[in-house]
Amino acid sequence: MKSWDGEASMKSRAAVLFEPNTKLEICDVDLSEPKPGEVCIQLKAAGVCHTDYSVMKGLLNAPLPAILGHEGAGIVVAIGEGVSNIKVGDHVIPLWRLSCGECELCKKRRPALCPVGSEIRSSGRMSDGQSRFRFKEKEIFHFAGVSSFSNFTVIPEGAVLKIPKDIPFELAALIGCSVITGVGSVMNAADVSSDSSIAVFGAGGVGVNVIQGAVLAGAKEIIAIDQFDSRLEQAKAFGATKLINSKINDPVSIIREITDQRGVDFAFEAVGLSVTIQQAFDSLAKTGKTIVIGIPSNDTHISISAVPLVFEERTITGSLYGSAAPKLDIPNMIKLYEDGKLNLDSLLTDRYPLEEINEAYDAMIKGKSLRSVIVF
Repeated sequence: MKSWDGEASMKSRAAVLFEPNTKLEICDVDLSEPKPGEVCIQLKAAGVCHTDYSVMKGLLNAPLPAILGHEGAGIVVAIGEGVSNIKVGDHVIPLWRLSCGECELCKKRRPALCPVGSEIRSSGRMSDGQSRFRFKEKEIFHFAGVSSFSNFTVIPEGAVLKIPKDIPFELAALIGCSVITGVGSVMNAADVSSDSSIAVFGAGGVGVNVIQGAVLAGAKEIIAIDQFDSRLEQAKAFGATKLINSKINDPVSIIREITDQRGVDFAFEAVGLSVTIQQAFDSLAKTGKTIVIGIPSNDTHISISAVPLVFEERTITGSLYGSAAPKLDIPNMIKLYEDGKLNLDSLLTDRYPLEEINEAYDAMIKGKSLRSVIVF
């Protein structure tokens, strides 16, 4: 194990959120060495995701101050005692949904819902009740058990997945959230087939991966809905067959026109807003299914008529982390990329140094980027 040069901690450059509705601040934080069962990763790339932005704006709860970031890829530089499946030098992806592998939900292939991981994510601390990060002798919380907006981070071994060394870090970083959430929701939460019509509300980084999943499943009609024409054009490049700008059109009416008033078989909501969840539900055909994958804010509520639930047998469900088993599904997605069936290269549109992370979020919110990464 790395000695930390005999010191209790090492320095790491990180983006810290001290309070909601403030900018991320670049700081040199102290990181303590990994304890038993933990792994230290030197991040090489970290994805810029809307979930972190929701925390920044106070729309999603997380203990603060914290180092945000939950998408990433890097190299293992140190391991704690008892770590057996990960070695120094391994290329890895951190998984922001830690699972124990033994509880009822893990055995049902729903590890994202594991209560062990939920406790670590909600507390902002490791399993011993302590954070590995400090700044000016004050505790800095982990975010989602990952904190990828730090050059170095410490993560439980169970939340680390080894990846092939030939996949670029910048692309691998995207697989751990946006790709598995989007593609996974099609593969695991919906029975999409060659006869299916689908609508995707929100054509950002997650939404275009829903489209990629639908293409892989052979869906006959893929309708993309977004407020930015630039994102709609990108959705088309990923396989959308129809485009709707919801800023100037009523998406439900247009979807009805496209489907001869029938509606779609599956509506994926990748925004997390009550209005788009309602629109997704209203666009369904009889027996249709809405899958909500966008992360909602703390105060997001929906009110849906119960009539179509019964008389048209429509359903609505959520899908967290693509309803995936990451340690099984991510290797499959890497294989799809290697076989040329999953487009990661076009998904990545921008790269930023850590010092420009706030500019990266500004570009994301303005619809100027599809998916960007912080490069260390």
